[in-house]
Amino acid sequence: MTNRLRLALLCALVSLPSAARAQAALRLDGTCEKLVIGTQDLSSSCSNVLTNAVSRNRTSFDFTTSDGQALSFSGNGAQQEATEETDPLQPINVVTTGKDGAPILAIGACRFSTPEPGRTAITCEASTADGRPFAGTFVTAAKAPAGAPAAAPAR
Repeated sequence: MTNRLRLALLCALVSLPSAARAQAALRLDGTCEKLVIGTQDLSSSCSNVLTNAVSRNRTSFDFTTSDGQALSFSGNGAQQEATEETDPLQPINVVTTGKDGAPILAIGACRFSTPEPGRTAITCEASTADGRPFAGTFVTAAKAPAGAPAAAPAR
């Protein structure tokens, strides 16, 4: 790892958002389809709520399980409230596991699917320098742009 990359990752750790400083948080309801923390596949216990929090220029996507485990993907960027109007890629450089877990340097991204009627997928993947994988996929209802006609019900 180059010194430049180490410095960038250190700066990212220093600027991590804390719950007390969060400027905005958005609760997304939907379906958690996948949650992997290292060697553990926690998909079956993943909560059907995803939180997108923003503090200054950092954003995070927080996945939780029914037994209290958590995985947060954090990187530079803006809140993703209207996924139809945002970049399809959110860079990730830190993951945090557990309620009070220490930040772990991991490189990856969160990607946003092209919205379909009634759904948008948010897929986050990152891995550490030693290869530990972290992944989460969440599908939520897509928000229609302001002034757009409502989607017709499926027949």
